[in-house]
Amino acid sequence: MKFRVLVPTLLGCLFLAAPVHADNYPSKPIKLIVPFPPGGTTDIIARIVSDKLAKEMGQPVVVENRGGSGGSIGAAAISKADPDGYTIGVSTVSTHAVNPACNPKVGYDPVKDFSPITSLARSPNMLSVNPKFPAEDFKQFLEHLKKNPGKFGYATSGNCGLAHLLGEQFKVATATFILHVPYRGIGPALNDVLGGQVEMLFDNVPSSLPYVQSGKLRPVAVAWNKRLESLPNVPTFAELGLKQVNDPAWYGLVAPPKTPAEIINKINAAALKALAMPDVKERIRASGSEPVGNSPADHAKEIQYEYDKIKTVVKKQGIKVDGT
Repeated sequence: MKFRVLVPTLLGCLFLAAPVHADNYPSKPIKLIVPFPPGGTTDIIARIVSDKLAKEMGQPVVVENRGGSGGSIGAAAISKADPDGYTIGVSTVSTHAVNPACNPKVGYDPVKDFSPITSLARSPNMLSVNPKFPAEDFKQFLEHLKKNPGKFGYATSGNCGLAHLLGEQFKVATATFILHVPYRGIGPALNDVLGGQVEMLFDNVPSSLPYVQSGKLRPVAVAWNKRLESLPNVPTFAELGLKQVNDPAWYGLVAPPKTPAEIINKINAAALKALAMPDVKERIRASGSEPVGNSPADHAKEIQYEYDKIKTVVKKQGIKVDGT
């Protein structure tokens, strides 16, 4: 009889203990994995948010850069961490759409192997050309590409990266044939477009904008929901009838799979408060991006949409991780 009474008592204690752990979270520092080296847009946004996130969570948020393989090394580390809320990471178009779509051996599923938390920020993308390119507007630019298939190249920061897939989406949308010229980073790609060795460049706006403003690059179109205040005369791809090329880059927060919903919601609430702070908004906008902040479900939809879209382009264009 004692055994029958004791068992439900113990079970009751276990059930009561489960939510207490979530209520006490966090009780130690949180690790934030950034899947790219220091200094890039992903790292900048992560560090801007992490400072305020730490204050909202009441524990230090320690940024750990794990770069390599286009972000896949860091993303894999996030997916394989303990689902206790003490390891979270940054999600990007590269880590959660481009890499897994290009490389089936990437080591994680971008949808199943993560618990989305929120979108932190979005950055516009841009197509620009060397100023000597013989076209004054988009109509002339497109006509020139169609009359000279395979003659012109577009530079990117690397094969199977976000800019590469943006270029391939552009080719599909415009029925043009331009050559992909991949580099090991945006710096070398910019240098060769500035020097005239390659005619075109697909890139994030933040890294290209200074060269546009100095006249060393000529902007053709931006991927954004409206014209940029810094480039009011440059149309969006959507304005030009190329909606499928008009999606921006984005940066979010994710946790390992099976992280308890209570913990996800706590981090989400803290992140939204951080993103609403005027100084955070100002710093993110100064970096060339726009703060977002949404629900875990919204970020999950964003990841799924981008992954499905990129998979379609990869299949149609026959893109492989070790080829162009």
